Amino acid sequence: METLFTQALGLAAPWRVAHVDFQQAAGRIVFTVECTAKRLACPACGAADQPIHDRLPRRWQHLNFFQYRALIEAKVPRIGCRECEKTNQVDVPWARAGAGFTETLEAFVIALCTQMPVSAVAALLGVSDDRIWRVLDFHVEAARAREDFSDVRRVSADERSARKGQRFLTLFCDLAARRLLFAVQGRKADTFKAFAGDLAAHGGDAAAITDVSLDLGAAYQAGTREYCPNAKISFDPFHVVALANEALDQVRRAEVKQVDGLKGIRWGTLKDAANWTRKQIDQMHWLQRSNLQTARAWRLKQALRAVFAKGGHLAQATILLDGWIHWARRCRLTPFKRLAATIKKHREGILEHFRSGLSNGFAEGINGRIQAAKAWARGYGTDRHLIVMSYLICANLKHLPKNPWTHAAQQVVG
Repeated sequence: METLFTQALGLAAPWRVAHVDFQQAAGRIVFTVECTAKRLACPACGAADQPIHDRLPRRWQHLNFFQYRALIEAKVPRIGCRECEKTNQVDVPWARAGAGFTETLEAFVIALCTQMPVSAVAALLGVSDDRIWRVLDFHVEAARAREDFSDVRRVSADERSARKGQRFLTLFCDLAARRLLFAVQGRKADTFKAFAGDLAAHGGDAAAITDVSLDLGAAYQAGTREYCPNAKISFDPFHVVALANEALDQVRRAEVKQVDGLKGIRWGTLKDAANWTRKQIDQMHWLQRSNLQTARAWRLKQALRAVFAKGGHLAQATILLDGWIHWARRCRLTPFKRLAATIKKHREGILEHFRSGLSNGFAEGINGRIQAAKAWARGYGTDRHLIVMSYLICANLKHLPKNPWTHAAQQVVG
């Protein structure tokens, strides 16, 4: 039986399973592993044939054996090296240094955490949340360290609410590879400095970035100009139309006090017509037949949406956008007159979208996945935890440990 489990654990000489202790009442099985060697290479300097100084007892949690908790125990040799004159513990083949889980279990933890809250994974394994976070911190950082960003040219920057109290993250995405590149606390211009540093650490160059998609915030624009000096800025259509929705709602709120029919109509004015309910269809038909300021505001908002829907090539988009600005500046609706001034100020970047074809749509998709993870977890205690989870589920990291079940199944099929 010991030979079978030696093979199952993937051990090779001088390591072997010496004893298996099935403790049914305690709900666990303990594999005692021993190192049969009398002399080993020094783990520090590599000098061969060094004497064993002593052996220290250690324990690791492994994947469950059927319904029983599986533990590996071993007295791990320390080498008293005569070459470097240091005493160092050798590495065991089933776990990384300092870990309390085997490598196989850590790989399974990572697979579970992409689909479940950390607290649920911790409860499943009977350990604390902190132990799970330590596994994620180590492997996500190690996997990111091996990523190559040398071909990054087109990126987006978008904010993500971390938690209540005006706490935000800035997410930088590679729009060509469709992956999260970098996440950092804050939403100011200096987030681009941190991004440029991280990009350089992974073989990239902020000066080589050709296009950046942003919202209309001044801080992100300043950060782009300073740290991505050769990039052209495209303003994301979603954020431009969102400003029109805000202006529309300001008009509606001012008018609803005098017109009872506007009560309850807000969601219909903000939604796409294809998504209206039966009640909203009736409300919006009534609104369109009226002469209310809200009706004019809604038409302006719809016309701005049409600029992006029908703009097509740059020349046509220029005509449509300039026509919309001209209309909005003379519409006698103060929120839209302000919006017209804002759009005129950012006209070049808005039109750049029609050349580059960039938007923050993918970044918004990432935001949705992160929001879902936050909902699973009912929030994260620290911004660092949210950043680690964002990388885990959105960065397409290529060097994370493979799910042991999937990996084993592929090996059998192959």
